[in-house]
Amino acid sequence: MVDYHAANQSYQYGPSSGSNGAGGGGSMGDYMAQEDDWDRDLLLDPAWEKQQRKTFTAWCNSHLRKAGTQIENIDEDFRDGLKLMLLLEVISGERLPKPERGKMRVHKINNVNKALDFIASKGVKLVSIGAEETSAKEGLLLWCQRKTAPYKNVNVQNFHISWKDGLAFNALIHRHRPELIEYDKLRKDDPVTNLNNAFEVAEKYLDIPKMLDAEDIVNTARPDEKAIMTYVSSFYHAFSGAQKAETAANRICKVLAVNQENEHLMEDYERLASDLLEWIRRTIPWLEDRVPQKTIQEMQQKLEDFRDYRRVHKPPKVQEKCQLEINFNTLQTKLRLSNRPAFMPSEGKMVSDINNGWQHLEQAEKGYEEWLLNEIRRLERLDHLAEKFRQKASIHEAWTDGKEAMLKQRDYETATLSDIKALIRKHEAFESDLAAHQDRVEQIAAIAQELNELDYYDSHNVNTRCQKICDQWDALVPRCPQGWGFGRGDGKTEKQLETIDQLHLEYAKRAAPFNNWMESAMEDLQDMFIVHTIEEIEGLISAHDQFKSTLPDADREREAILAIHKEAQRIAESNHIKLSGSNPYTTVTPQIINSKWEKVQQLVPKRDHALLEEQSKQQSNEHLRRQFASQANIVGPWIQTKMEEIGRISIEMNGTLEDQLSHLKQYERSIVDYKPNLDLLEQQHQLIQEALIFDNKHTNYTMEHIRVGWEQLLTTIARTINEVENQILTRDAKGISQEQMQEFRASFNHFDKKQTGSMDSDDFRALLISTGYSLGDAEFNRIMSVVDPNHSGLVTFQAFIDFMSRETTDTDTADQVIASFKVLAGDKNFITAEELRRELPPDQAEYCIARMAPYQGPDAVPGALDYKSFSTALYGESDL
Repeated sequence: MVDYHAANQSYQYGPSSGSNGAGGGGSMGDYMAQEDDWDRDLLLDPAWEKQQRKTFTAWCNSHLRKAGTQIENIDEDFRDGLKLMLLLEVISGERLPKPERGKMRVHKINNVNKALDFIASKGVKLVSIGAEETSAKEGLLLWCQRKTAPYKNVNVQNFHISWKDGLAFNALIHRHRPELIEYDKLRKDDPVTNLNNAFEVAEKYLDIPKMLDAEDIVNTARPDEKAIMTYVSSFYHAFSGAQKAETAANRICKVLAVNQENEHLMEDYERLASDLLEWIRRTIPWLEDRVPQKTIQEMQQKLEDFRDYRRVHKPPKVQEKCQLEINFNTLQTKLRLSNRPAFMPSEGKMVSDINNGWQHLEQAEKGYEEWLLNEIRRLERLDHLAEKFRQKASIHEAWTDGKEAMLKQRDYETATLSDIKALIRKHEAFESDLAAHQDRVEQIAAIAQELNELDYYDSHNVNTRCQKICDQWDALVPRCPQGWGFGRGDGKTEKQLETIDQLHLEYAKRAAPFNNWMESAMEDLQDMFIVHTIEEIEGLISAHDQFKSTLPDADREREAILAIHKEAQRIAESNHIKLSGSNPYTTVTPQIINSKWEKVQQLVPKRDHALLEEQSKQQSNEHLRRQFASQANIVGPWIQTKMEEIGRISIEMNGTLEDQLSHLKQYERSIVDYKPNLDLLEQQHQLIQEALIFDNKHTNYTMEHIRVGWEQLLTTIARTINEVENQILTRDAKGISQEQMQEFRASFNHFDKKQTGSMDSDDFRALLISTGYSLGDAEFNRIMSVVDPNHSGLVTFQAFIDFMSRETTDTDTADQVIASFKVLAGDKNFITAEELRRELPPDQAEYCIARMAPYQGPDAVPGALDYKSFSTALYGESDL
């Protein structure tokens, strides 16, 4: 007797039977010829025959029930061939020739022959045992051994004694449906309970009819092998269907896991891109804000805020940008490897959009730092000029106080001739004093103009004060003696008085400019100075030394002026002339001259000290310049060298990809270990900025150049490591050999003429032609859409090897996923939420339910879901 179904599915068996040749199990013929230890007396044992009939009847009914019928007696119910043909149709899933419905013996024989012919057409032998049947038995035995291996007290070595205690049956059920059996509570010494438990659970929950009684097995020294095999084969088929569903579910879970991971990476990219772009959007206006502050302190606070931005806020964003590019490239590689469409970020969130925003940020950043330093320099200059303006204006205003009122007096109208002469001489002295103050007024006006040009915040008040000084000056200049219109006359004045008067006049004429010189000297000696270099301070020291060299001449002039005063005093005393008061031609007394001269003498050493302090400061600044330059001239070239070395490693492809990756990670560690050198440079740069040093002739490297270079270095090493990791992913996923990878690299490098790791479309076309592609425009455009999905115009090496591997290797497809869903759906064209929740893990089931469209086919039922469109969408062949 034979089981036709075993011709298509391994390991299905039926028991041995009589000579009618129908029914049974797993292409199994008569095992008696093969088993040396087979008890031939069993053939004549009525009990054995009864057990065989019972087993086979149960086995047949397990199939016939699917067609809504069953048999009671093998000899009678299969005699007309009708139920035998029906059984074969259920087992094979195929239609047999139309049976004959007549009652005559010939009709019955014809139906049986049709059944036997169908069996024979499938290559199933009805007699004897061959290698195929032996293999099937061994296969079923091996399956049982593997499934029961973890269970204590179970050792399946055959299909008779190994099953007597019932533990093996229970172990098979527990292995596949652990919730149905409490295996740990079973006892080896209670075989009847064990067997009944297994048979009842199998019938109730697994739809396996009870083919044997526990007593049939327990009360027999050696249970019937074929009966056990038939029963076990029912378990195999019950669980093989579950295994098929499990395999299908595993494939779907694997595909969904890849998709979920990719979606997670996409969501991460979108979130990181949004956060980074938002930070750039907020930061650029701050960097573009060029509203100047009124004081150096306020601008220095802005500079400190900028330093915080550079030290604290920007570095993490540099890492985020680098990580974002790495994540994007890794995602695209994973998508290509899993045969998924390329990821297209939301509008405005492409890598190119982020790079453009970053470029804008760095341009604003560079301009901002330059503006801050220029503003500090401008305010420093403004403070100096404003203080100078206030000093000169105050001195001039003190000098002009009362002068205009004095000139407006008309006392000459009632004066005597001698009084008139005195007034004229007084005006002559005033004219000398006025000429001496001309320079100061011009200086005040020039300072006010420069304050305006430098956009001084208090320009309005400066201009008002300057205008008032100029107006006063214009009012003083025209008021001179020629307006009086009369001559000098020859009065009778004593010669001594005339001499004294002449001396007073000479004193006034010489005292006024000398007094003005001393005031200017005091201004200059107290004047603030702004220098930024050693050369500038040395110029001031030289000018100061030159000024000091004029002091002896000035002292002689002072003594000469004082001698004039003393001579007038001597003449008056020697002639007993009592003078009416002080010198009528000037208010500058000898006491004032001596006091101011003493002040000049005191200010000179103070100025010496201030200049020497500034010289020391500039020497310190020069040391800071040289210190920064020395470090920068080491760090800058080191960064450049590392950039070039990394480029060579990634292009030359020496050794395996793992060797390259190891080499690159060593470089990454060396770069990280070098960071203290950059930190030291930042500290030196901060000292330079705090000292308001704006230039450095000892190096061409600025801190900004070093920072940008460092950021590019970190980004480049991370990106290059990521590229090699992605190449390893591609190699391993696609089975590319090291030789193939080197060949790909050599071909790519040949056309990558600029050695940048990417090439334009023309070079890429030439590369493809060199590898044997015959390209028309349509085919080339298709390939470009694969290797450059973001339309950047450039093809990277990673995209090239992804393309080459994708063209030459197989990957999972939408059709495979559809086939797996079809298994879970029980061959239906749709699947239900209930089926998905039963067959898949909760999160993946809900993932499918949320994304599957309703099924619209003619066989749809309420809640039917379209797994086909969902599967094609996973691979970009349709939209979710």
